[in-house]
Amino acid sequence: MSGRLFTSPMFLGFDHLEQMLERAAKSTSDGYPPYNIEQLSSTALRITLAVAGFVMDDLQITQEDNQLVIRGRQADDSQGRIFLHRGIAARQFHKAFVLAEGIEIGGAWLDNGLLHIDLLRPEPEVRVKRIAISQGRRSPAPRPTVHHEVVPPVVKTRRTTRPARDIDDE
Repeated sequence: MSGRLFTSPMFLGFDHLEQMLERAAKSTSDGYPPYNIEQLSSTALRITLAVAGFVMDDLQITQEDNQLVIRGRQADDSQGRIFLHRGIAARQFHKAFVLAEGIEIGGAWLDNGLLHIDLLRPEPEVRVKRIAISQGRRSPAPRPTVHHEVVPPVVKTRRTTRPARDIDDE
């Protein structure tokens, strides 16, 4: 049995999805820093990371292909200081989230030790494609013609009626 997820011949072109799932499985399962993922609406998400002790210059957010990558690196300011107990570590982190296609970064801000990142998921456009069918064998040179039609949403309108008038009234 192969290690592939989409072995059915009905799944065509899902190689990139398999690669995304493999990448997500390989990402570190380190729980630092702790984070929340919140659904704000049907089209908006927010990731919040607890990054106490980090300032904006210590943090970096990048989008690398379909991954949101957050890195934190604190400068070591312990030189010349003597710690009797050091429970707050100046530790670096690397956190990656795999994003679905079409997800956009809405913005990021740091507030009271929490790093917030808003993600926007646009509403999918309903599309219907009509594929032309040609007669006979397919010639190798030209590709089949594809016609794109955008189906407008159904809008219900209210019919207004006019009162009936007698011909004698005129």
